[in-house]
Amino acid sequence: MTLVLLGALGTSAAERSPVLVELFTSEGCSSCPPADEALAALAREQPVAGAVIVPLELHVDYWNSLGWADPFSLPEATARQEHYASTAAGGYTSQLYTPQMVVDGTRSFVGSEGLARAAVAQAMANQKRLIRADLRPAPGGVDVEVHVGPGEDRPAALWLVLTESGLSSQVTRGENRGRTLVHAPVVRSLEQVAVVPAGGWTGTVRLPLAQAWRREALVVVAFAQERGSGRVVGVGTARVPATVASGRPSSPR
Repeated sequence: MTLVLLGALGTSAAERSPVLVELFTSEGCSSCPPADEALAALAREQPVAGAVIVPLELHVDYWNSLGWADPFSLPEATARQEHYASTAAGGYTSQLYTPQMVVDGTRSFVGSEGLARAAVAQAMANQKRLIRADLRPAPGGVDVEVHVGPGEDRPAALWLVLTESGLSSQVTRGENRGRTLVHAPVVRSLEQVAVVPAGGWTGTVRLPLAQAWRREALVVVAFAQERGSGRVVGVGTARVPATVASGRPSSPR
């Protein structure tokens, strides 16, 4: 069973370039729902000509003690945002805040659709490495074979992310009490799996899938991020087959 991807340089039939848009958000934050909606609109409408927007809605966990525990929050999301805050590149500040959007690892701003469109258009000027992701059923999840094509001399970190679309919550406490929040594709897991040299890389990584995650709504996103600058230099995606089973216990999220 093989499913493939978005690619990079001159890649699709329409020669569209993938651009990664990350949103750091929380269901406990009253300023976040408009940004969540903006990311969902960007993913749905794909409004920037020549670009394929790849959305990652990352729920941080530092709001969880302030009235509402976000069921989709991940400490890994907070750690990723903290890493951005620790770098001097891309206009990042040392303060963590939500909603924060980061486009292709180099442009950071308060989440809004207008700012995101402009940043996506700018990011398209950067050439990207080809990334292909092939999925095979495995015990408890899927095996992801990733091929990263050659690129510049700088090494890049390879990340694997699993997202689930169509998620929502009825919030009963905190700043969004009484609201039903509908989300863009939510990050269920993220992990750095390799360091990719200039000549390229091929390898296989097993991703576990919780029973509670709806298979038809899951997408694997593989992206390469240049060390130092944080620039995303390649993005690929593949859908998880709805028939893939899971031997892992249900997740509370």
